Amino acid sequence: MNVRLTTKVAGAVAGALLLSTAANAGCGKLVISDMNWKSASLLANVDAAVLTAMGCEVELVAGATMPTFTSMNEKGTPDVAPELWANAVADLLDSAVDAGRMMIGVEGPITGLGEGWFLLPHTLDANPELTTVQAILERPDLFDGKFHGCPAGWGCQLSNQSLFTAFDMEAKGWTLVDPGSAAGLDGSISKAAESGENWFGYYWSPTAILGKYGMIQAEWGVPYAGDDNWNGCVALGSAACSDPQPSAWVHARVVTALSENAFRQPAEVTDYFSKRIVDGAALNAELVWMNENNATGPDGAAHFLANSSDWEAWVSADVAAAVKAAL
Repeated sequence: MNVRLTTKVAGAVAGALLLSTAANAGCGKLVISDMNWKSASLLANVDAAVLTAMGCEVELVAGATMPTFTSMNEKGTPDVAPELWANAVADLLDSAVDAGRMMIGVEGPITGLGEGWFLLPHTLDANPELTTVQAILERPDLFDGKFHGCPAGWGCQLSNQSLFTAFDMEAKGWTLVDPGSAAGLDGSISKAAESGENWFGYYWSPTAILGKYGMIQAEWGVPYAGDDNWNGCVALGSAACSDPQPSAWVHARVVTALSENAFRQPAEVTDYFSKRIVDGAALNAELVWMNENNATGPDGAAHFLANSSDWEAWVSADVAAAVKAAL
């Protein structure tokens, strides 16, 4: 599909309205947060295309996790946060939902979401006994003793420091590597993948690099050790907590959040959000395509809508037809 054609999604309002027999005159204006990472931007533009086909007036605005949530909670706008990573605001989000200011459109809008420790598939193919983090930690020799953590300044740097301590990794022969930047972290993975070397470290999903190299998340082999341990110690880093307990990574709570205005729209709108769950592997592959084609969120959304049929189960046949006609 030609990338130049994909930008039509954001401007397809008129065509979608004319072609959709399902256009709903009762649907008003909805503002969608086009958040500042690729998977969220893709989802925002998919939502824009679908809601436009339903007859809604749609506006996309730039967003990020904390500013978007704060504005939704305090001002009631924007109306949609397509991929809100909610761990840092979980209590505030629950309070807003209880008070009726916000609604959860869907919990887990993408399958396989989350953070953890990953391997490259050729490592596991050659060493199938590495079934858990516990097993991997007994084999620093396979990885030149390097565990790749997060760059300085990232929140996950502190959590990885703490887990490095909790699992007594230094005594087992490991070194915690600071990759220096996101590019450095990605570069270490690419180098290992393309040279057949082994790599072990932190990453998260959905991301293009997981899709590109088929990376595999290691099972922890230990349970999550509780919020008190995580929030009161692990997440604070080794300087603030000297005795973290071994633990699986905290569950990533990711939601599609809606404003009061959004859930007062016709049921067709909230029904769509309740069904709009994207397969994580498919999304990672889409992110690879976006990287390879220097594609924007609108480009990625149009490519996804044109090349996948999974999304058609989220909407009526009339809306699906209008979306496809507008591409």
